[in-house]
Amino acid sequence: MTYCVAMRLEEGLLFASDSRTNAGVDHIATFRKMHLFQDGSDRSISIVSAGNLATTQSVISQLQKNIRQDDENILSQHSLYDVATLVGKTVRDVIKRDSGQEAQNGVDFSCSLIVGGQIRGEKPRLFNVYAQGNFIEATDDTPYFQIGESKYGKPIIDRVITARTPMAQAVKCALISFDSTIRSNISVAPPIDLLLHRSDDYSFHEPYRFEEHDPYLQQLSKAWSRGLNQLFSSLPDINIESAVSGDS
Repeated sequence: MTYCVAMRLEEGLLFASDSRTNAGVDHIATFRKMHLFQDGSDRSISIVSAGNLATTQSVISQLQKNIRQDDENILSQHSLYDVATLVGKTVRDVIKRDSGQEAQNGVDFSCSLIVGGQIRGEKPRLFNVYAQGNFIEATDDTPYFQIGESKYGKPIIDRVITARTPMAQAVKCALISFDSTIRSNISVAPPIDLLLHRSDDYSFHEPYRFEEHDPYLQQLSKAWSRGLNQLFSSLPDINIESAVSGDS
């Protein structure tokens, strides 16, 4: 299992993903879940992935191969909608090719991807691509997507993030959502990759990697826990006797 989140904000796009992959408690490894497709000129596209690792690696490998061998590739599309369509088709093709008899034996080949970026002439766009190859696009009403082990990090994002949230605040919120997830689920763990794509910036970027003992990550985690405990202590107590007896 893994955890990925991406946000579409007025300032641009934010992507974050953990790197934990496990097939049981005794088989744990680290794999990057964030993949970049950039030309340094007029387009920058990012993909974060969750689900069957063999499937997601095959999808990314096929997209990279097509850049070298095929005129119809992820960097030749005219819009981010076309990019999402191509990625969805690649997902369907890989699952159909690789599943075969194994699908009948209960092996889950499904995956999910968040695809986003900007092509010159469009605003930044963000899509959640499902295993079936179809997808939905982020809007001002729903400005973020999560895939993988999402439930523990969702409450803080729901309370904080809107399309108008400043990028710096969104970074803190995303990292706190990871901290909450890591505390509650052993299948999610650092390193955490974070990428910011600011609107109309097509230069080459590399994600920033937060290792397990990153000073800022530890500072944020401790401050968040301390603040939650202080707030919890300040909440009014219930009068149990009055509640039981029905007295006002």
